[in-house]
Amino acid sequence: MAEAATALVTGAPARAAPPSKSVEPRAGSAPWLLSAPALLLFLGLLVIPLALTAVLSLHSFDGTRGVLPDFTARNYLEVFSDPYYYEIFLRTAGLALAVTLLSVLFGVPETIILSRMKAPWRGIFLVVILGPLLVSVVVRTLGWAILVGNNGLINAGLQALGLTDEPVRLLFTMTGVVIALTHVLMPFMVISVWASLQKLDPQVENAGLSFGAAPFTVFRRIILPQIVPGILSGAIIVFALAASAFATPAILGGRRLKVVATAAYDEFLSTLNWPLGASIAILLLIANVIVIAGFNRWLERRYAQVFEG
Repeated sequence: MAEAATALVTGAPARAAPPSKSVEPRAGSAPWLLSAPALLLFLGLLVIPLALTAVLSLHSFDGTRGVLPDFTARNYLEVFSDPYYYEIFLRTAGLALAVTLLSVLFGVPETIILSRMKAPWRGIFLVVILGPLLVSVVVRTLGWAILVGNNGLINAGLQALGLTDEPVRLLFTMTGVVIALTHVLMPFMVISVWASLQKLDPQVENAGLSFGAAPFTVFRRIILPQIVPGILSGAIIVFALAASAFATPAILGGRRLKVVATAAYDEFLSTLNWPLGASIAILLLIANVIVIAGFNRWLERRYAQVFEG
């Protein structure tokens, strides 16, 4: 202040004060301490059991002596060299893909219709859609077993309408498993798409309609690109859960229609070959990670503007 006053009196230009250096506080170890409980829980419940399973998959097995202490890759070689396991993995991939496509096909329109409902109907139907999550997956699957049986409600209705002369075989088939698993996992797709729809500005849609665009064009050009992240998130969740599903394929698929999860279960509890069962489980995990990570990376490149926006 004194220099500025002197400069005004003498006519000399005033020197600008040096900019003050902003001191940014260092976080230090606070974030690590705050996240330590969650990290310990993550390590204890996920990382350590998976690491022990991976170690178990490298052990040898003998029918009379059980799990042996020596290490070998024979379990993985057996899985890779046996066409039986090829069929199981392909069946699991087809099941997960079919369930994911059906969840997208039915879940997205269902969520859009739900978001346009007025109170209190929106809350009532949201509870109806998400309510099955409160019921055990085993109970829901047993309900579907009753529905799709030869004497079940579905076949009784088809015969009463004259559409079929004899019961349609849905139990112990891939079709029955896909139908039931789609119903079981549909709420996860609805939740993901619902979260994206809540961020939409309805005025953008009204602007498109006011400019003369058809409703389908508005949906395709305005609404759909904005809910793509929710659809993709739901698809990844549904695919991962369908690929690793056990209860629904085991109950509705029976002993012959095996998937990877039921095959690993049989190795653990039927033949007691724990190393082979562990190797099947690890290969399922690796396949899931590769498919989901690759799919996610491709989609992030394809819809980079949507994700960044």
